[in-house]
Amino acid sequence: MKLEIGNFYVKDIVFGDELSFRDGILSVNKEEALKRILEDGRITEAELYIAKPGDEIRLCPVKEAIEPRTRTDGKGLFPGYTSPLRQSGNGTLHALKNCSVLVVGRHWGGFQDGLIDMSGPGQKFTYFGELHNLVLVADTNEEFERYEQQKKNDALRRAGHRLAEYIGSCVRELSPEDREVYETVPITKRSRERNALPSVVAVLQPQSQMEAMGYNDLLYGWDMNHYLPSLMSPQEVLDGAIVSGSFMPCSSKWSTYDFQNFPILRRLMEEDGKDYNFLGVIMANLNVAMDQKERVIQMIVQQATELGADFALVTEEGYGNPDADYVGAIAALESAGIKVVGVANECTGRDGASQPLVTLDEKLVAMVSTGNVSELVELPPMKTVLGELEALGRDGNSGGWEGDEKLGPSVRKDGSIIMENNGFFCGDQTVGWSKKTMMDF
Repeated sequence: MKLEIGNFYVKDIVFGDELSFRDGILSVNKEEALKRILEDGRITEAELYIAKPGDEIRLCPVKEAIEPRTRTDGKGLFPGYTSPLRQSGNGTLHALKNCSVLVVGRHWGGFQDGLIDMSGPGQKFTYFGELHNLVLVADTNEEFERYEQQKKNDALRRAGHRLAEYIGSCVRELSPEDREVYETVPITKRSRERNALPSVVAVLQPQSQMEAMGYNDLLYGWDMNHYLPSLMSPQEVLDGAIVSGSFMPCSSKWSTYDFQNFPILRRLMEEDGKDYNFLGVIMANLNVAMDQKERVIQMIVQQATELGADFALVTEEGYGNPDADYVGAIAALESAGIKVVGVANECTGRDGASQPLVTLDEKLVAMVSTGNVSELVELPPMKTVLGELEALGRDGNSGGWEGDEKLGPSVRKDGSIIMENNGFFCGDQTVGWSKKTMMDF
C-alpha cells in the first residue's frame, strides 16, 4: 500500500465570500457552510466560530475533532460512514494542517464530552489548544438522549465530518507545500536484510465497550463492538478507515483527528527498515465481559506470534474496565516471548496515591504514562465561552460535578473552574501527542 499526504499549512482562518486557501489563509464562506450543515433535519440550530491559539476562548462541551482533508480522486474521506465503501490506505490525500474542525454542543453535554481552552493555563492540556480551529456549535432534535449521561451525538458528529470534508475540498486541485509518503511492502515480499531486523507490531485498542449500537468507534462504518482483532495497514488508519465514537471519559478519547494523524503509527513508519521491521497494526477492540476480553487477547497473541513479532507497542482508548483488556494483552504477549511497551494514562485518585490501573501484572515492565485522569485542575474565567459551560457540572461530564462538600461546584459563579483532568477533550493523548514528563519529589 502507498499513501501520499500533501500538506497545506494553515496560518490563519477567516470568514469571507468564498471557500479558499491562499498564502496560508483559510477563508470560509460561513453561510454556505451552515447551509450544508442544516441539510440534516436533525440540526435545529448551528453557528460557526473561529478559535485560535491565544484567544480568550473556552469551548465546552466538545464532542469531536476532525482534520479537514480531501482525496484527489474525489472519493469520500470516511468510507462506510459518510461515503460508500472503498479501500483505505492507497492514493493521495490533501490535508489542511495546524487546524481542525471542532464540534461543540450548544446546550447539552455528557460523560464523553470535554473542554478546550485556547489560552491560559488550560491551553496546554489538549492538543487542540495549539491549533487554528473552525468551531461548529450546534443543537439537535434528538430529545431521546438530551438528559442521558451517555449520548450518541450522531447528528453533531456527522455534521462535523461532512464539514471537514467540505472545508478540505478547497485544496483538492492545489499543489501542497510538502508531501509525506507512507508505503508498505507485503510482509512475505520484504528483503532478507529487512526481515533480519527486530520485528515490531502495534496493537491498538479503540473503544467498543457499548453493546448498544451508535456509541462505539467505527471501522469502515462498522461498529467495533462487532469486531474481532485483525491485521491492518497503518495507512488505513491514517486514511479515514476509523471514525471516533461517543463513549469513554473524555480525556481518554481518541478523536477522529487523532486517528487521522496517529503519531505512534507515523513514527513507527518513519523509522521502519532502519532499526526494526514494522509488521503492521493488530487492530483489536475493548469488551466488558471477561470471556470476551480473554477471547480477544488470545487472538491478539496468536496473530502477533504468527507474524513473528519480537516486540509490540500496545495502547488503549480509555481506562477503568478497559485496563483489564490492556493489561491482559500485555501480560499474554510477554508470556509468549514478545517484549511489550505499553502506553496509557493512570487513574491514581486526586491524591495520586491509588492503584494506577484497575488490574496489574508483574509482566508489565516497560510502561509509558500520559498522566493521572483524576488530577485536580483549576482554571481562571475565560472571556468567551463557546457552547454552554454549565454542561461541565450539570450533564455528567467525566471531569466535572454539580457540587462537592469541600470543593463546591465545578463551574463557579465568576466563570472559573475546578475539575479533574478527566474533563479535557482528548487530553491524555495516548496516541502519542503527549508532552507530559515525570517528576520525582
